Amino acid sequence: MNLGWTEIIVVVGLALLFFGPSRLPGLGKSMGEAIRGFKKGISDKDPESPTRDVTELNHDEKTAEEKLKQNDKQRQT
Repeated sequence: MNLGWTEIIVVVGLALLFFGPSRLPGLGKSMGEAIRGFKKGISDKDPESPTRDVTELNHDEKTAEEKLKQNDKQRQT
């Protein structure tokens, strides 16, 4: 995408018109922080992520089912 000087001037002029000169630096700062956070989130590979193995999930489901069965038996007696 090639932007010439006239397009850049038009975009900056419209931004000044919509947001005003006092809010424009804060807007730029917040957009920069958002972009940095997004890039950091994409590039970070945390080895201790909360993902679990499928076998762990199946085991957890089985234990939950067993607990429910035990609770049902206790309620019946």
